[in-house]
Amino acid sequence: MTRSLTTTGQFSADFRDSEAVPSSLSQIANILRAANEIEARNPRVAYLCRFHAFEKAHRLDPHSKGRGVRQFKTALIQRLEKDDKETASLRSEPTDAKEMRKFYQSYYEDYVKALSGAEQKDRAELAKAFSIAGVLFEVLCAVNNDEGVGPEIIAASKDVDEKKEIYGAYNILPLDEDGASVPIMNVEEICAAVAALRYLGTLQLPSKSSTKTKQADILDWLQVTFGFQKDNVANQREHLILLLANIHLRLDPQPAFKRKLDDRAVDKLMDSLFKNYVKWCKFLPRKSAIWIPSSKEAAEEKIQQRKLLYMGLYLLIWGEAANLRFMPECLCYIFHNMAGELDGMLAPSTSNVTGGSIMPAYGGDEHAFLRKIVTPIYEIIQKEVANNKNGTAPHSAWRNYDDLNEFFWSERCFKLSWPMKEDSEFFQSHPHHEVLSKGNRKNASNSVRKVNFVEVRSFWHLFRSFDRMWTFYILALQAMIILSWNHKGNPLDVFELSVFENVLSIFITAAILRLLQVVLDVLLNFKAYSSVNKLRLFLKLVVAIAWVIALPVCYAHSWDTPNGILKVIKTWLKQTGKIPSLYITAVIVYLLPNVLGALLFLLPFLRRWIENSNWRIFHYMLWWSQPRLYIGRAMHEGLFALFKYTIFWVVLLISKFTFSYYIQIRPLVELTREIKSVTNIQYQWHEFFPHAKGNIGVIICVWVPVILVYFMDTQIWYAIYSTLVGGVAGAFHRLGEIRTLGMLRSRFRDLPEAFNHALVPLEKPCDTKTKHAKFAQLWNEIIRSFREEDIISDKDLVLLLVPSSSLSDSRLMMHSVQWPPFLLASKLPIALNMAAEFEGSKDQDLWKRISADEYRKVAVEECYELFQIILNFLIIGDTEARILTRVLEAVNESITERTFLKKFSIKKLPLLHSKFVALIETLQESFDGSNHSTVVILLQDMYEVVTEDIIIDDALQEHLHNIIASVRKQRSSTQLSTKLGENRQNENQLFASEEPPAVQSSLPDTSTWREQIKRLHLLLTLKESAMDVPANLGARRRIAFFTNSLFMGMPKAPAVSDMLSFSVLTPYYAEDTIYSKEHINMENEDGVSILFYLQKIYPDEWDNFVERLGCTKEGEEWKNESFWTDEKELELRHWASTRGQTLFRTVKGMMYYWRALKLQAYLDIASDQEILEGSQARIAAAEGDKSQRSLNAVSEAIVDMKFTYVVSCQNYGAQKRLGDQRAADILSLMERYPSLRVAYIDEKEVREKDKIQKEYYSVLVKTLNGLDEEVYRIKLPGPVRLGEGKPENQNHAIIFTRGEALQAIDMNQDNYLEEALKMRNLLEEFREDHGVRDPTILGVREHIFTGSVSSLAWFMSMQETSFVTIGQRVLAEPLKTRFHYGHPDVFDRLFHITRGGISKASRVINLSEDIFAGFNSTLRQGNITHHEYIQVGKGRDVGLNQISMFEAKVANGNGEQALSRDIYRLGHRFDFFRMLTCYFTTVGFYFSSMIVVLTVYVFLYGRLYLALSGLEASLVAEAELKNNVPLEAALASQSLVQLGLLMALPMVMEIGLEGGFWKAVSDFIVMQLQLSSVFFTFSLGTKTHYFGRTILHGGAKYRATGRGFVVRHEKFAENYRLYSRSHFTKGLELLVLLLVYNLYGASNKGLIPYILVTFSMWFLVASWLFGPFLFNPSGFDWQKIVEDWEDWNQWIKSRGGIGVPSTKSWESWWNDEQEHLKYTGFSGRTWEAVLALRFLLYQYGLIYHLRIVRGHRQIEIYGLSWLVVAVLLMLLKVVSMGRQRFGADFQLLFRLLKAGLFLVGPCYRSLKHALARGYEYMMGLLLFAPVAVLAWFPFVSEFQSRLLFNQAFSRGLQISRILAGGKKG
Repeated sequence: MTRSLTTTGQFSADFRDSEAVPSSLSQIANILRAANEIEARNPRVAYLCRFHAFEKAHRLDPHSKGRGVRQFKTALIQRLEKDDKETASLRSEPTDAKEMRKFYQSYYEDYVKALSGAEQKDRAELAKAFSIAGVLFEVLCAVNNDEGVGPEIIAASKDVDEKKEIYGAYNILPLDEDGASVPIMNVEEICAAVAALRYLGTLQLPSKSSTKTKQADILDWLQVTFGFQKDNVANQREHLILLLANIHLRLDPQPAFKRKLDDRAVDKLMDSLFKNYVKWCKFLPRKSAIWIPSSKEAAEEKIQQRKLLYMGLYLLIWGEAANLRFMPECLCYIFHNMAGELDGMLAPSTSNVTGGSIMPAYGGDEHAFLRKIVTPIYEIIQKEVANNKNGTAPHSAWRNYDDLNEFFWSERCFKLSWPMKEDSEFFQSHPHHEVLSKGNRKNASNSVRKVNFVEVRSFWHLFRSFDRMWTFYILALQAMIILSWNHKGNPLDVFELSVFENVLSIFITAAILRLLQVVLDVLLNFKAYSSVNKLRLFLKLVVAIAWVIALPVCYAHSWDTPNGILKVIKTWLKQTGKIPSLYITAVIVYLLPNVLGALLFLLPFLRRWIENSNWRIFHYMLWWSQPRLYIGRAMHEGLFALFKYTIFWVVLLISKFTFSYYIQIRPLVELTREIKSVTNIQYQWHEFFPHAKGNIGVIICVWVPVILVYFMDTQIWYAIYSTLVGGVAGAFHRLGEIRTLGMLRSRFRDLPEAFNHALVPLEKPCDTKTKHAKFAQLWNEIIRSFREEDIISDKDLVLLLVPSSSLSDSRLMMHSVQWPPFLLASKLPIALNMAAEFEGSKDQDLWKRISADEYRKVAVEECYELFQIILNFLIIGDTEARILTRVLEAVNESITERTFLKKFSIKKLPLLHSKFVALIETLQESFDGSNHSTVVILLQDMYEVVTEDIIIDDALQEHLHNIIASVRKQRSSTQLSTKLGENRQNENQLFASEEPPAVQSSLPDTSTWREQIKRLHLLLTLKESAMDVPANLGARRRIAFFTNSLFMGMPKAPAVSDMLSFSVLTPYYAEDTIYSKEHINMENEDGVSILFYLQKIYPDEWDNFVERLGCTKEGEEWKNESFWTDEKELELRHWASTRGQTLFRTVKGMMYYWRALKLQAYLDIASDQEILEGSQARIAAAEGDKSQRSLNAVSEAIVDMKFTYVVSCQNYGAQKRLGDQRAADILSLMERYPSLRVAYIDEKEVREKDKIQKEYYSVLVKTLNGLDEEVYRIKLPGPVRLGEGKPENQNHAIIFTRGEALQAIDMNQDNYLEEALKMRNLLEEFREDHGVRDPTILGVREHIFTGSVSSLAWFMSMQETSFVTIGQRVLAEPLKTRFHYGHPDVFDRLFHITRGGISKASRVINLSEDIFAGFNSTLRQGNITHHEYIQVGKGRDVGLNQISMFEAKVANGNGEQALSRDIYRLGHRFDFFRMLTCYFTTVGFYFSSMIVVLTVYVFLYGRLYLALSGLEASLVAEAELKNNVPLEAALASQSLVQLGLLMALPMVMEIGLEGGFWKAVSDFIVMQLQLSSVFFTFSLGTKTHYFGRTILHGGAKYRATGRGFVVRHEKFAENYRLYSRSHFTKGLELLVLLLVYNLYGASNKGLIPYILVTFSMWFLVASWLFGPFLFNPSGFDWQKIVEDWEDWNQWIKSRGGIGVPSTKSWESWWNDEQEHLKYTGFSGRTWEAVLALRFLLYQYGLIYHLRIVRGHRQIEIYGLSWLVVAVLLMLLKVVSMGRQRFGADFQLLFRLLKAGLFLVGPCYRSLKHALARGYEYMMGLLLFAPVAVLAWFPFVSEFQSRLLFNQAFSRGLQISRILAGGKKG
């Protein structure tokens, strides 16, 4: 029954009735569905069904306590009252009971029996019929009350009940009795796996568990034994069968008997599933519970059965573990104990406790496993999450997923025992605040038993995690300073004894830093003492302290006249003498562990073997260097990989230190000497230490900025070298070989071979024709997908298609290869003109000119060949055929002999061309032969032109005349036998004879001939060049990339049956699914609708779309309402949705995998003849054949085995119950793509003892007959979301995925058919050699499809593109440190589901959940690669606010990463060089960004100190402080990062690589003209603010960006709220610093020096203050400015209160902004207070420069200033109280007074709300005033619009129309 839902995606009333059912009444949904189905046939019966549903609902919830029950009942009873009146008269029987009985019998006979007896059964229709019949019988019984329903009806109902179970819902494999009718169940490998599972042997099931729908198997036995859920068993049964079958398919060599499961397949799967478990057992150490008897001990079937039992048990545990799946070793522990019980049950042994047979500790009913094992552990997770307090509690106050999982990394986990002890420490959770309130110190310290690691908010984590790097840099800095302090400053002076002795002091520094590292370990791991090795920590602390003492003592012995502390030490020891050997010896002993580490670094295979070993001796060896952890072992790469990334970093570090030494350190040391020598200092304030020597304050001010840049500039060098290496690597990978249409044309002849080499399996040899046919079918399918997406027009489609069907018709067999017309367009007309104008006499000269263009030559050859084929087919008369044959022979001979120009005149070829074109057009018009006379006349015209005008060879003409004469003579001799009066005129004319016919006037009416005639006509007539085909830039890019990728190195494609199976998983929450008609036509405040916007942004695609709907490009029929039928409206919604970031776009793109695999499977299994016939015709013919043997059905069966797509629509159930439009859209997606599966969380209310309790289920649904059908329903222990939302959403749905690989796709991604064709190749990478470890994640590049929206979107697109291409390329190879970044990477599914999943979910700490999957994979000895021959589309944010929120989220995530155990372990377990890569490409990048900003602050505050104190004025006179080369170099380095030039490097390289050098240069110039540096500088502020704030105070959270079309103007108040703290306050502070320094500074007097030093800082200030307005659409429009001012005033004046959001009140917003201080720790508050003290420098310095001071420098003046401040604060309080009491009368007075108070200084702004409001108001005015002034000038707004929305200043008018409003357009 077709519903409006399936065509329009809208909710119908019937749909709402049956689907929007409250969760507590879910049992009546099937009754309402049945009522909807039968209503059209019998409305009265439908009414009775609904009435029965109402009665049942009332019984289920009589008091309507469930959510939404009362409203549902009310609506239903209102409908019943209405239907009762309308349907009573329609009843055909006197009573409802009889009516019901009659209808049931009729339905059973007409539907149930008829469908059951059909020759070809439709399972979907049968399932629906049986379901409705069951409902009808239930209603019938209810209507009849005590009356009998009759024996016939009872018999029918029993038949229905039996068969209803048989035709139940299934996902992929119908394992019931009737499943054999489905093609996939006849795949031999599937049959083998099913048979193996169904072998029970001696296993016995209780009689009650037997089923009629299927044969029992070992999973049923496990269910009964251990208490698993029925649907979990069904889900994992299918999962296990498909895994076994797919592995079985790939066995090499193939088994002789495919219907028997091969042990090799079982062993391979078992190895993948249990590799982590076996490793866990060895680590603990514990004997594995997996025991496989030898072949001597048991039969082969028994051995295989035991293996299958183990795998089935593990999968059932995993499938029902819910949130425990994030704890892989916890699952190992559960499996270990349950497998032990399984062994005991399979072995003839008895329990030591009971003396009877061993039975499971937790066996029982169906939910026993969930209730007794999963739920207790889940509840402890839930309690710990509650301690998190919604992300506000410190990480140390609760145990996250990692803590709970790592409990199972030690042997103490077995103290839990089995059954688990509920009073064990693992199950104890005490809220932190409760423990502290009791005052019990012991409990307080042990309340939260963090395991192995404690995440503490401190920047010290960066040192602790990467201590080797910081130590290396600090020691190098110390050594360079020592060398520079030597007067020569030559690095070679290190070999001088005095210098060498000084350099040796670096080891003392190293010992101090080592002590610092140990102290941090002790302090930061305080709450994890119960799990860490305390002895190791204590000994490391003692040894570190010992070295800190010993090395200085020994060093003191090596000096004759030591200074400072060394002199004191030597005095204490009372020894003299120079004993350098003692210190050298101590250093050698100190370095021994490092030497050993270096040796192992050079022998990575030995290091891997040692770390993987479980020998005790190696445990003791490694005990000191690193704590023994389950993960992070044996992560070292192979020797060659090590060599490559070592060379990279050695060269980089040499460059860095050379620059640092000669440009920064050595010149700065010289300057320091001069500063130290200055003595005459005139202070301009009260100096507390006026007689201090050495000017230490000045030295600090000069050195600190340089040192900061010294620690940061490795980031710059990394960007340079990674860009160079990435560019070279990309060139070797052949990126950019085809980047334009011209390059494509030049390489197109090689394309068929490349297609077949890369995309077609080489399993069976095939000839050239078959290869070309395969190429044609693949290419044409790609081009057709372009047309479906409306990125090409109908004309482009014709020009791009390759003829494929001609190969199937022997009459059209051609010797020349037929290329797509876009290559040959206009070639023939040009060749004709060349021939007509040719004046030479040599054939070779003419042919050389024609052949100068290869495709012109091909066009001539193809047209001539088709010319011959068509004429030979049309001309069938003997005479005419002889003439034609002779002419063609003469032409061919002349061409061979090169005498064509001597025998034929080419001047008249255009005339022959015009006649032949007319003939083709006539044949095209009528394939039925109705234009016979016209054909004859045209043939005669052509004959005349040839004989009279073209043939100039006398011999040929005489030969033709002889043929005609002989024929006429022959006809004259036979004319005596004809009747008198018969008209013989036609018989004597050529081509006119009718008996026998001389001409066939029609061609065969087949698709093959039509295609060829259409193509020939196109080649003959098309005079326009197709150089710009396709015209769409997106289509060009996709074709260029795809064809280029075929020439890149990719694995050979296997057959679809031999490829790895895979799934795609997309998490979805509540984003846009499909745009509704109302949504796309809704106008914003400017009158711009989404549809209007899209029409202007994508004008060519809109034209293509309306053309596809039947509207011409010139016509405007689409503007009429009558044009838009329901189907066209749905197409319009789809068109708009595929240009936004919607679920529809993602699903459509991912389902290209199914389409691509189906086509490839067809090409794999089809015969050569079937391939020659063409896939489209073949598959279309098979659609009507329901036989399982059809080629189409077999192809689909193979694809279903290989590909599954699951969308985790978490809220689908709730949306459906609420009647949300998104639920209808999701259902329409399932209807459009039957292979799509949707998983969701069902929150169901159930009644328990008069209380409504909530139960949670993971549900998988598919579509059936226009509605969703529940496939699996697996009960959960509680709410899914305990941690971060996205990973929890993925985790609940991952159990429904299938296959050996899994691609994680976000909701804003897209895919393309041409890329989907390469998925087989990509999956083969899992089987390729990638070093010492097999790949576990395959990295895939992305194309950012939102780059054309605006300049901001373009910047973001370029930044993201360079990151996912050149950035990832270098990380993967040669640096071997790539992680997972949320891109469309492909996971080794079996590896990851046994190791915690594809993301981490702990609240807050795993905010950037995706990258932790990469961390986890690497730490667990995985290997992450990157591949650029395949790409997936990706949407990014396009407005500044969206981009800023996204970057804030990422910065938050990196701040949390810096605190995480994963980063700590990577920093310690990587070798030194991979550790450097890890740092500078993760948290180090953000820390370096912070250092850039910090450098500006330190420089300006240092200069402020120098200027206000008077030091600068004194030093300028005597020291060369003006020409500070090191400081200028440091500021230049800072500018590189700040201005985005550092990011531009990889962008330019990648654009140049893939687009060409000039494109790279032009794009870079355009980006600068469009103020990309402003954007990158502004983004720098976002990164810095949120990264630093997260580490100090927390507050990291997911920030929804909306992903919509951003062309609207953002209010000033909205921009202020978003950027006030991150940019505006900091920008104003820097502005004041710059102004004060300009007023009082002495070293840069003069405009030019001042600009050179401070330009980047002024640029930063301007960017931070005005960037949001510059990139705000209509940001300088006067009308918008006025509206913004009114909105701003209303917001700033509004008072807050309970329930008042921050968007409505400044006070609420201000409170929200200060909220982080409520939850931050002591260190966070301390740092906040310390940093705020910097504002005292203003006051202290400026007071002594005021005129009222009159040059006095006494400290009393400063004290007096504080007294003034106190008085002013008291006045402020009076003002605040007066405002409340007298505000109405003295409002102006109080406002003026408050404004005056504000001028005291911003350092007091946080003390009072009133002062804070005044500060905010003044800051808003300062920001608003320049914007308002510029808005006075209209050209500013126009320029801004063109700048913002125009990549190349060429589409400004279109954008102006958008901004002006759609109503004008």
